[in-house]
Amino acid sequence: MKVNMSYGRKGLELDLPDEWQVDVINKKSMPVVGDAPKAVADALANPVGSGTLQQEAAGKNSACILICDITRPVPNGLILPIIIKELMAGGMSAEQITVLVATGLHRPNEGDELKELVGSDWVMDTVKVENHFARNDGDHVELGVTGRGTVVKIDKRFARADLRIVTGLVEPHFMAGYSGGRKVITPGVAHQDTIRRIHTNTFMGHPKAVNCQIEGNPLHEEQIAVVEMLGGALAVNTVITEHRELSFVNYGEIQASHLEAVEYVRPYAEVYLDRPYHTVITSSAGYPLDKTYYQTVKGMVGAMEILQEGGNIFIVSEISEGFGSPEYLEAQKRFVELGMDGFMADIAPKTAAAIDEWQTEEQVKPMRRGTVRLFTQGLSAAERRLTGVEIIDDKEALMAAISRSAGKDGRVAVIPEGPYILPFVK
Repeated sequence: MKVNMSYGRKGLELDLPDEWQVDVINKKSMPVVGDAPKAVADALANPVGSGTLQQEAAGKNSACILICDITRPVPNGLILPIIIKELMAGGMSAEQITVLVATGLHRPNEGDELKELVGSDWVMDTVKVENHFARNDGDHVELGVTGRGTVVKIDKRFARADLRIVTGLVEPHFMAGYSGGRKVITPGVAHQDTIRRIHTNTFMGHPKAVNCQIEGNPLHEEQIAVVEMLGGALAVNTVITEHRELSFVNYGEIQASHLEAVEYVRPYAEVYLDRPYHTVITSSAGYPLDKTYYQTVKGMVGAMEILQEGGNIFIVSEISEGFGSPEYLEAQKRFVELGMDGFMADIAPKTAAAIDEWQTEEQVKPMRRGTVRLFTQGLSAAERRLTGVEIIDDKEALMAAISRSAGKDGRVAVIPEGPYILPFVK
């Protein structure tokens, strides 16, 4: 049985024995929007809990549109020109509109990569397109302190705009339940102090700060608190198929429209199975998500819910850009030196997490359940030692390891899209 795993831009084909019991876990077939530009325009004219975008733009002097960074395949080339033209039809000039890349603590997207991300030469030539820099103190304004004690600092280009708009994909997220909406603001355009606070063990260690969980999720609740401190925002939410085609788009008040998008995607993104597996093969969803080891961890976490205690997760990820940040590399060094228990004891009392150590904390979760093995042809020898998992860089060796794990019954779960679909045991 041939299975094509998402891996880089081209994929990775695995040939599993026909006599094995191979359960391929894919999304249910999603409808595809026939006329995508019309669907976006219709969404802007039929809002959820707000005025139309033209109505909202009337009389405003500035608009800031947030877009996700290169790690998310949002159809920006489709939606941004339509949004901007609607703002201009509502009376705004191009000079009053800024597109801001919500990088969080990730690196900026610049040059050809920025053009690829925006997806429209017209947008690049018409309005300001800029990156958020979480470490630049002067770029942020302090809004106050949440009930949980988070000092909220947000990029002033967004916080002070008359019209605040976020765009993004709504899909499972291993900390916030679902991505998009409020998450594009925090951590998307938050100061590093705010980001480090909401990524402490206080939030990350909570049993409801997990994939597909919104209600009672403290990270989601903190993100909503920031929206309220800002005085609200609007959102354009998209859902795409595994082939990156538009399946759903809506627009409106950020919380109401986001929750509507979540309810749309749930039946496709969440799969419920009768029992767990000893062997699970997954991916990091291919390009652009599998550019770094940091993002690869999401695939490990997404697969763990159907893993038997003591089982094996095999994850394939190209990792063309290394770890993702020097801070994350340092966190992994501490993890390898201290071990799982020592690392968790070290971070537990912190009121401000070290940058990117939260991804190491997430990696601990599947490693407590079973053994993680990573197939990649990226990373240097020194970097491979800091992953904390077994590395396989030869396809034949990968198949041999999977065969040993599958044993005589050959019962294997395969998740080609990795973290874009979440399997659970009933």
